Amino acid sequence: MSEIPAKATESQDPSDGARTEAVGGAAAGIRPEDVPPGDAMWQSSPPGSIYDYIKVASFSIGPDGLVDQWSLRAEQLFGIAAERAVGMDPIEAFIDPDLQERGQRKMAEILDGREWTGVVPFRMPDTADGERGRQGLAEVYVMPTRTEDGEKAAVCIVVDVRTLRSIETDLAASQAIFGQSPFGFLLIDPDLRVRRANLQFANTFGGTPDDHRGKGVYDYLQRPEAERVAATLRRVLETGNSITDMHVTGFVPGSEERRHWSINLYRVHSGSGRPIGIAWLGLDITARRAAAREAASARRNLALLNEAGARIGNSLDLETTARELLDVVVPGFCDLATVDLYQGLLAGDETPPGLADGSAQLRRVAFASAVSDAPFAGSGDPVAVGAVHHYPFNSPCADALRTARPRIVPAEEGGLVQSTIAVPMVAHDTVVGLAQFARTKGSEPFGDRDRDLAVELAARAAVCIDNARLYRREHERALILQRSLLPPGDPVASGLDIACRYLPGNSSSDRPSEVGGDWFDVIELPGHRTALVVGDVMGRGLRAAVAMGELRSAVRTLALLDLEPAEVLSALDEIARGLGAPGGVQQATRAARRPREADLSEVYLATCVYAVYDSVTRRCTFANAGHLPPVLVEPGESALMLDVPPGMPLGVGGEPFEEVEVELPEGALLALYTDGLVESRDHPLDEGLQAFVGALTDPSAPLEDVCDHVLNTLDTHHGEDDIALLMARVQGLPVDSVGDWTLPREPRSVGKAREYARNQLLSWDMEPLVDTTELLVSELVTNALRYGEGEIRLRLLLDRTLVCEVWDSGLVQPRRRRARDTDEGGRGLQLVGLLSAAWGSRRTPRGKTVWFELPLPDGENGLADPAEALLSLF
Repeated sequence: MSEIPAKATESQDPSDGARTEAVGGAAAGIRPEDVPPGDAMWQSSPPGSIYDYIKVASFSIGPDGLVDQWSLRAEQLFGIAAERAVGMDPIEAFIDPDLQERGQRKMAEILDGREWTGVVPFRMPDTADGERGRQGLAEVYVMPTRTEDGEKAAVCIVVDVRTLRSIETDLAASQAIFGQSPFGFLLIDPDLRVRRANLQFANTFGGTPDDHRGKGVYDYLQRPEAERVAATLRRVLETGNSITDMHVTGFVPGSEERRHWSINLYRVHSGSGRPIGIAWLGLDITARRAAAREAASARRNLALLNEAGARIGNSLDLETTARELLDVVVPGFCDLATVDLYQGLLAGDETPPGLADGSAQLRRVAFASAVSDAPFAGSGDPVAVGAVHHYPFNSPCADALRTARPRIVPAEEGGLVQSTIAVPMVAHDTVVGLAQFARTKGSEPFGDRDRDLAVELAARAAVCIDNARLYRREHERALILQRSLLPPGDPVASGLDIACRYLPGNSSSDRPSEVGGDWFDVIELPGHRTALVVGDVMGRGLRAAVAMGELRSAVRTLALLDLEPAEVLSALDEIARGLGAPGGVQQATRAARRPREADLSEVYLATCVYAVYDSVTRRCTFANAGHLPPVLVEPGESALMLDVPPGMPLGVGGEPFEEVEVELPEGALLALYTDGLVESRDHPLDEGLQAFVGALTDPSAPLEDVCDHVLNTLDTHHGEDDIALLMARVQGLPVDSVGDWTLPREPRSVGKAREYARNQLLSWDMEPLVDTTELLVSELVTNALRYGEGEIRLRLLLDRTLVCEVWDSGLVQPRRRRARDTDEGGRGLQLVGLLSAAWGSRRTPRGKTVWFELPLPDGENGLADPAEALLSLF
């Protein structure tokens, strides 16, 4: 519709709504009174309509070829007021002189009644700053008409060509963008119907773009999703707020695959700003969503593996390790899970029967559930934690155990579980058990990626479980070795009441620790003396236990040589320095020759306290190698720690050991112990020592009760390390059980010695021992006179056995040899060996002592007949 020229005298703006409606109706031959009120034809167009956008101007030409009407829009386009334009020759007024002749011919044709459309150059109005107007182009549409008198005239519609070209360019660009867009592009009208669709959308949903005109969202989406999208479209249309990346799910025709689209919505306006619909840009993101799910699944799996690495294997306990696996996978990976381990492997067997074919017995060690507390067996009856069972040979679980490959376990009809995967737990090419992971109905079934993750998780746990199994086996073996090296039963010693305790580290904990190198020993020595030993090899494990055994054996050997305590520790120090080198104890001599700055990493360090108690004198000699001090409780006194120089630990070398001699009163209590009793990571050593001393409040109680009281009192102070506790109460040998005589160095002393021995035995009612004792005393005193030096001392001791000792100042030790048939002597020590239960020789600070021991008449060992013994020597 073109703008109708008005009389110049009216000077009304044709953009006036009522004016436009009236004139428009008249041009169409319709009178306003013929149009019903409220008819849409007579509704006002808003300002800024399409006519304003393209700037349509109009004027009319009378029969004389002059302008007789001029519109306001013509004033704006040409810059000439209506008062001036009316009556002007448009050719002369607007056309350049060079084109006026051609223009006059065209005007004559127009007035002759011809329609004409063309582009005409014209002079644009001058600018406000006085600049002469540039030449413009106008597209002119001339329509012949007649005046009231019937004369020929014309109506001219004029449009600025630049505006038309801009509209043409915009339309072309819009068409290119709309048609060539890789997105599905829709223009939806206010009634939520498709006004226009592009080719990409049509390619997805079928047909041509025109086939989609008039369709709504319910034609493409299922009802719940369509309702959601329709509500969103209405909201965009009402508010003008754009929607970006709204995810829509549906199906394309001819496919059952669920598709996903990312939709952008924004309201579209006309040039006047009036909403005319909604633009819909859709992109198929099905592949992107699948890739995102895969990436999310990969991230989840990686997080699970990281968590598994951090949480599984923190314990060397089998059950704890299995529970750690289930803590990781439930509920992050599955809803239900179990772990079964071969019973034989748990018992320590390397290859239990049925291991290869999967029929061996298993024990359920762990179960976890995020939805139910009822255990399951994958297939078959439920199995409780701790129960021993086996899978049927033809079951998927048994097949997984046989083949070492994961298997899908069929779900039981009507059950809670919809997807179960049985994964063998393989460590070092050995199947140690089976893990089952299950997902309940409503969860996503297991896929290939889940299966691979389950295998990896089970493998990690299997290695940790196998390590725990091997550790448990080695730990039990080390404990057996360690306990076999400790004194069996309750040690017995002359003049001492003894009680002892040994507790492995963390014996009260669910998580066992490695065995340590703690040990104690009670060694009976000649002359009713006793060696008390407590030691601790630094470090833990089987090697520490073995080193402890070697040191304990060395202590026993050195003690039987009847060396002084300081000498025993010095020799033991050299042995300890050879334990870390290849060859063990055999390297002791070589280690002793090393420089004192030798690498301590090659040796085992140990602490040890060695004490020798003499029941006759009730004196005890101590030597210490870096160990904690002994504790002494005298009757009626408080407990105190003996001031024994600590010395250096065994294996360090370079420093001599000192001895301290202490007289112990009758009834005194002596306690030797290792640091596990008084030291822990939560309590300092001083606090533990004070607690130990404070626990010895009733030394007169039975020793077994004293030991129990100490351990119960110090329960919060120990647990991480082994504990060795050795307690001894002094019970000295009575005076009337000792016979002691000094003999001059002369031949008659032999007879005197026999007389003293006879009288003493008769006073002890030991008449059955008289003959044998007289004979052996005569031999030892004779040897002392012949080979020894200085005065001779004879001593008889009566306790659990009869001991006879002959002392002299000579340093040459007696040596037993086999006499030839023609020898007149040399059979004395052979006779002593035949008639006595034991005999020997030891050094003393002032010479040597030769001794023999006879069992008492009511003992189990019978006495040899002296006459038969003498005959056996010839």
